[in-house]
Amino acid sequence: MVFSSLVFLFAYLPAVLLVYYLSPLHWRNAVLFAVSLLFYGWGEPVYILLMMASVTSAYIFGFLIARCRDEKPAQARRWMLVSVLINLSFLFFFKYYNFFASVLRLPQIAGLSLPIGISFYTFQILSYTIDLWRGETAVQRSYVAFGTYVTLFPQLIAGPIVRYQEIDAQLARRRETVDGFASGVRRFCCGLGKKVLLGDTLAAGYVYYQNLQLFEPTALGAWMIVILYTLHLYYDFSGYSDMAIGLGRMFGFSFPENFNYPYIAKSITEFWRRWHITLSVWFREYVYIPLGGNRKGRLRQCRNIAVVWALTGLWHGASWNFVLWGLYFCVILICEHLFLRRWLEQTPAVLRHLYTMLLVVVGFLIFSYTDLSAGYACFRALFGLGTVGFWAPVAGYQLLRLLPLLALAAVGCTPWPRRWFMRWTAGRRPARALVPVLSALLLVICVAYLADSTFSPFEYLNF
Repeated sequence: MVFSSLVFLFAYLPAVLLVYYLSPLHWRNAVLFAVSLLFYGWGEPVYILLMMASVTSAYIFGFLIARCRDEKPAQARRWMLVSVLINLSFLFFFKYYNFFASVLRLPQIAGLSLPIGISFYTFQILSYTIDLWRGETAVQRSYVAFGTYVTLFPQLIAGPIVRYQEIDAQLARRRETVDGFASGVRRFCCGLGKKVLLGDTLAAGYVYYQNLQLFEPTALGAWMIVILYTLHLYYDFSGYSDMAIGLGRMFGFSFPENFNYPYIAKSITEFWRRWHITLSVWFREYVYIPLGGNRKGRLRQCRNIAVVWALTGLWHGASWNFVLWGLYFCVILICEHLFLRRWLEQTPAVLRHLYTMLLVVVGFLIFSYTDLSAGYACFRALFGLGTVGFWAPVAGYQLLRLLPLLALAAVGCTPWPRRWFMRWTAGRRPARALVPVLSALLLVICVAYLADSTFSPFEYLNF
């Protein structure tokens, strides 16, 4: 089940909200725990057992770590490592076994499917275990509260990745308010509009040009593929993050932001501070800084960046294109840290932005093609190699049809619409009163689109 489905919008979510708010305060975590398991098991009920094994093992080892942390730190460290290895073993087996088996020429397991959201909830479990061992949080004594943290359906299958210390106090006591609920509804509707009206429409254009390239490859078609995919990925994933944050507010939770207008960045370093922020923070806190960060010289810093990006690439998928994608951004980030930063500081902002976006679209070209030969053909086509020319009538005609959508999407991924909206509503009571009406109208339009369409991809569903 995904948020942008009619079943979720008109059956699951209303029923959950009704049960949640009719329940006594001390039962609400239990309600969320139960309905989150239902949400997760909607498509693959067998993997509920795997999730519960992860939750239960981390919960039990949490007590062992806490008991030994102060008086027997070495033993606490051993319990922490055992807990981490158990949960990573689940992730490795289901996500990476067949990939590494093919590399090492070992027997593969037929029909081994990837549990939805396993990368996200595993990282959340690890954050609890490591933070507890570091002494940055207290042991969670309630199994229901801990299970709620791991399985909470708004951020279960696609994030944001919520570190335990960010939500610990909210699990114990949170205050659901009318204003918070209304804010959550507005954020959810905004995210739904981004994902359905822009993300899905951009994806349809991307698929169209991919198919067109098979019969009439052009440089224009290749550029449209990378541009449409880059915009689609942003609206798809940031829209889903907005919906998750909005849903969290409806239940009294405050989740961290996951995107901060990444396409206005003027360097790749800045881009990765703005894109999938919670993943970047996770790797910084649990990999980069423990390895030494930037404190032990340039050479060690480059090594640490390389480790982080090797893991980041693999985290996104067990495929060579993700390994190459991680290596690609690793090299660029190291170059920026070593010598490009000064050059960028002296370069006009327009050129820095152009430099960043060119590298980003090429990076997402690598990201989108699990077939490396097809990805390389698309890369060559960007420069007119292996094509029938720069453009063809069909590709040009489709571009004209998509221009309004591209213009809207380009403006929408900047802070301008939000700034204009805030100015419009500031100090104007009639304008603020229209906000709920506009949110409802946006919801109606999205529902109409969903009812009429069978095409609604979600890129991050299987990460």
